[in-house]
Amino acid sequence: MLDGHLLLGWLSFTVIVYLLNLPGPTAAYFGLTGNEPLSILPLNSLPEENVGRAHYKLCDRLKLEKKQRRMCRRDPGVAETLREAITMSALECQYQFRFERWNCTLEGRHRANILKRGFKETAFLYAISSAGLTHAMAKACSAGRMERCTCDEAPHLENRKAWQWGGCGDNLKYANKFVKDFLGKRSNKDLRARVDMLNTNVGIKVIKAGVETTCKCHGVSGSCTVQTCWRQLQPFHEIGKQLKQRYETSIKVGSSTNEATGEGEISTGREQQQQQHDQTPRTMDLRHIEDSPSFCRPSKYSAGTTARKCYKDKNCDAICCGRGHNTQSSEVTRPCQCQVRWCCYVECKQCTQREEVYTCKG
Repeated sequence: MLDGHLLLGWLSFTVIVYLLNLPGPTAAYFGLTGNEPLSILPLNSLPEENVGRAHYKLCDRLKLEKKQRRMCRRDPGVAETLREAITMSALECQYQFRFERWNCTLEGRHRANILKRGFKETAFLYAISSAGLTHAMAKACSAGRMERCTCDEAPHLENRKAWQWGGCGDNLKYANKFVKDFLGKRSNKDLRARVDMLNTNVGIKVIKAGVETTCKCHGVSGSCTVQTCWRQLQPFHEIGKQLKQRYETSIKVGSSTNEATGEGEISTGREQQQQQHDQTPRTMDLRHIEDSPSFCRPSKYSAGTTARKCYKDKNCDAICCGRGHNTQSSEVTRPCQCQVRWCCYVECKQCTQREEVYTCKG
């Protein structure tokens, strides 16, 4: 099992992550779904000598389990792609929940305690982690950063007589296979394990459902007699948005026994079934086992919302949990009324305006 602590600012994109490996016979986790803190290491901490095997050092620093470390070492591009997947997932989680009581706090203690429970927030962490790994790997293939994969080579497009397959498509086929092998099979003996696996699969399926075909016309005067087409994944912000929507409609589930087989199954009560969206396939729903805490006050799950910045008439009432908010006024000077001057520079005035900042009361 991979564990860790990820402390990211909004502009911090260069991180190397330690992922601790806990014993577990059938489970392999990745990204934001560990229980212990992640430590950040500077990129320049890797030695300059023996550059050809530098990715071995990074694979070791990621503290992967044996099979994952082997997969990381066999292609120099894998280690950096794993790091990118973690960073991308963390930043997107924080972006999607920036206006919520739980703002995707990734400090080790809070995240570790959430991952011990079956909350909606836990479901989102599993889904965004698997989505991030799938997206990053497919993009790494098409960007030429991998030795074992390249552009997507399976068009499967309609009206192919009018198309000439070209461009460089994101290799989702390879990415899916890699993620499946990298995470491995998980135990389905208990409800929590099955729910974690389902939520992990939701992240992968949202990526697959978002594949788009991009085409470029060729011909005299733009006649488009021939098209060069390739497949591209949606921007990860769009993936995060879709997973956030599924978080909002996550289904609370329990465990029941199949009378025919005697095996345990995931079940939903009538109330939860009535709340499901008819247009959403069951396989694309996030599941949670228990209700989330309020996240209003400091607890083992979050730091609470005291002193959190909010936006008046938008989310202050919700985030501040009815405690009210403080208002602080200040003067801010910014460039304004900018114009492009010939040649080659932009001229701006400096405008000063008074702004109000709202923060939740304690």
